[in-house]
Amino acid sequence: MSSVAVPVADSPAPVLRAASTVVHKFGGTSVADAERYRHVAQLLLARDDAVQVTVVSAMKGVTDALIGLAGLAADDAPQWRDDWHALRARHRGAAVALLGEHAGPTVEWLDARFAQLADVLGALAVIGELPAEVLDRVQGLGEVYSAHLLGHYLQGLGEDCAVLDARDVLVVDRGELGVDVDWVQSAQRLATWRQAHPQRRVVATGFVARDRRDRITTLGRNGSDYSGAIFAALFNAGELHIWTDVDGVLSADPRVVPEAVQLEALSYDEACELAYFGAKVVHPQTMSPAIERGLPIIIRNTFNPDHPGTRITADRTVAGPIKGLTLSPDLAVLNLEGTGLIGVPGTAERVFAALRNAHVSVVMISQGSSEHSICCVVRQAEALRARDALLQAFAHELGLGQVQRVQLTDNVSVLAAVGDGMAGQPGVAARLFESLGRAQVNILAIAQGSSERNISVAVDSRHATKALRAAHAGFWLSPQTFSVGVIGPGNVGAALLDQLQAAQAHLLGRAKVDLRLRAVASRSRMLLDQRGVHGDWRAALAGPSQPTDLEAFTAHLLSAHLPHALIIDCSGSADVADRYAGWLAAGIHVVTPNKQAGAGPLPRYTAIREAAAASGARFRYEATVGAGLPVITTLRDLVDTGDEVLAIDGIFSGTLAWLFNMYDGQVPFSQLVAQARGMGYTEPDPRDDLSGVDVARKLVILAREAGRELSLEHVQVESLVPEVLRQASVEDFMGGLDAVDAVFAERLAQARARGAVLRYVARLSDAGAQVGLVELPATHAFANLRLTDNVVQFTTRRYCENPLVVQGPGAGPEVTAAGVFADVLRVAVGEGARL
Repeated sequence: MSSVAVPVADSPAPVLRAASTVVHKFGGTSVADAERYRHVAQLLLARDDAVQVTVVSAMKGVTDALIGLAGLAADDAPQWRDDWHALRARHRGAAVALLGEHAGPTVEWLDARFAQLADVLGALAVIGELPAEVLDRVQGLGEVYSAHLLGHYLQGLGEDCAVLDARDVLVVDRGELGVDVDWVQSAQRLATWRQAHPQRRVVATGFVARDRRDRITTLGRNGSDYSGAIFAALFNAGELHIWTDVDGVLSADPRVVPEAVQLEALSYDEACELAYFGAKVVHPQTMSPAIERGLPIIIRNTFNPDHPGTRITADRTVAGPIKGLTLSPDLAVLNLEGTGLIGVPGTAERVFAALRNAHVSVVMISQGSSEHSICCVVRQAEALRARDALLQAFAHELGLGQVQRVQLTDNVSVLAAVGDGMAGQPGVAARLFESLGRAQVNILAIAQGSSERNISVAVDSRHATKALRAAHAGFWLSPQTFSVGVIGPGNVGAALLDQLQAAQAHLLGRAKVDLRLRAVASRSRMLLDQRGVHGDWRAALAGPSQPTDLEAFTAHLLSAHLPHALIIDCSGSADVADRYAGWLAAGIHVVTPNKQAGAGPLPRYTAIREAAAASGARFRYEATVGAGLPVITTLRDLVDTGDEVLAIDGIFSGTLAWLFNMYDGQVPFSQLVAQARGMGYTEPDPRDDLSGVDVARKLVILAREAGRELSLEHVQVESLVPEVLRQASVEDFMGGLDAVDAVFAERLAQARARGAVLRYVARLSDAGAQVGLVELPATHAFANLRLTDNVVQFTTRRYCENPLVVQGPGAGPEVTAAGVFADVLRVAVGEGARL
């Protein structure tokens, strides 16, 4: 039999223990019904612990039911009798289901205890009030019932098992810092109990105890976990296993961050920090006996017992600067400000004394070195009481103007980043603040202790979920996740959607980038999916959907509170471009091949750029010129490095490039246009290509990128569409286009006579902006392009004698979509993705 330890009351030194003694604690979800009790028993029987102590909670929901019963009885509400019958029936049913034909003695035992409970409740109905001592006696009964159910089941299986009622052993007292265990007296009582009950297996009640006056009491909420730690100390256990409904401690709340990762190990300090801010970890009070004795705590999953769980020990394992992030809601910021606070000793003492006297707990403290203000975070339920306490405490200074204000900000959450690896590592706070800034989250207050184990920030509760997800991704604990919406699933948009879906798994696995497609909108209908569009997006959009509403589209993208939102506009619509400034101002990134924004009205373009600069959201539009070619990127690099752009020349239309590369006079020009249309090289209406307006727009985009305030009306455009055919239908236009064949044949003959070729070229120089059909020497770089190639030539102060040329395929949905996709990835990199 294992010896019982008698700890010295005030000694934190670890004691020697038998490594084969293990204490297991099971929560309410683990013993919710007969099937769960049976599962727990099998789990225990599968272990070879030399001495096995099992501490159990009440069945799920029973403690709350008992508290409710006591309240109803004290109010003399007739309903308490029905609820009492229901609770007794639940336990009797569990006993019968668990023990079968051998359930008789256990049912009789339960009936006797429930009869005693009925007597207590009846007395409460008579006196009409609920004393705290009686509530303690009632609310701990669930653990008593639970321990006997499990213990009787194990005995029924022939196991050598004893049931330990903690009220016979544990002696505690309540102080300002919580429950204080009388270790000496508790150890003596346990030693006596063990002499009478030397069984190898012990099932003990959690949560309940007695005080020093021998009155029944409880250990408070999370008291069953605390009981487990206390018994682990008293039994000299080698380990404490706390069984719950998760695989261990996670890096964040999985309900908020589904990508949260399981942590293999934590130090006691890390676990305490995480638990304080509400993470699903052991309560700090539970860990105090373990910390004093160096007792390992293992968090395990009852429903997945093969998983190793999370091990909490004194060891510090530095696997990264941050182990976990937690979010504590329902808080408020209280700020005391005044010039009279500067350099005055005792101000902080008065603040905290006033809050203490008002019974207000301070969650977080922040004070700048100027001493002009003291900021506290308090619980929302106590906020008004806290504010009134400070107003009263500093009434004199407020009257004299030495204190300017006591300000209360409601609806606040605190985000805490925790990890031993933060200590001594530069840049951790910077990464946290950068992640929040990129996600457009404003920080209200900051606190970091000298241990460097915790950085806490107060944020508006409306942005709390986004803040947690952004910080989690910022420390690469989860993917950088984007809420993505695509507008315009036409040729380019469809190709882009296919490319996004094809690359998603690769990006997620290799670069931890989650481009989560959550919305697709065409001109008439849109598809919104809360979890993300997977599989055949075409079929999904063609199926049950809704009319296009870009306000609803935008709200849907933001509703997931993901760190980043991104809209990809492949529509070519001016109306959609009108929304860019609003989207960017709201922190939504915009990527587009739509030329309407870059070449449209100058005031709109200016508003878009100003919104992006103010919000930090990114506006990328590489594919507006040259499809997938790095035209704008190259120009931006030239300008940003201080080069001066003297001239820009280019062939920006794959359609027109193909037409004049192929036009040698043997096939009439009109037939070449028909051939290009049949091959899909032109727009459905070839006049959109032949008019030259699209080329002019691209020139305007480049001019503005080079720093010139150029508008479309300032560009001299030579249209290749005969004036008489400009208003005709597409069919009439195609039928009447042969009228220009002679004109083009004549221009080609003249060019050849001068040893030149015809090319449709855009040019920007000090002389202005022109787009049209020009003659170029046969040796010119533009004279020898491949079919649909685009080309742009930058003449700058650095590249003057030998201009810089960018050339390559400049048309086709796949190529253009790839250019858009590249912009999307540039946005992801800008938001912290490691590509």
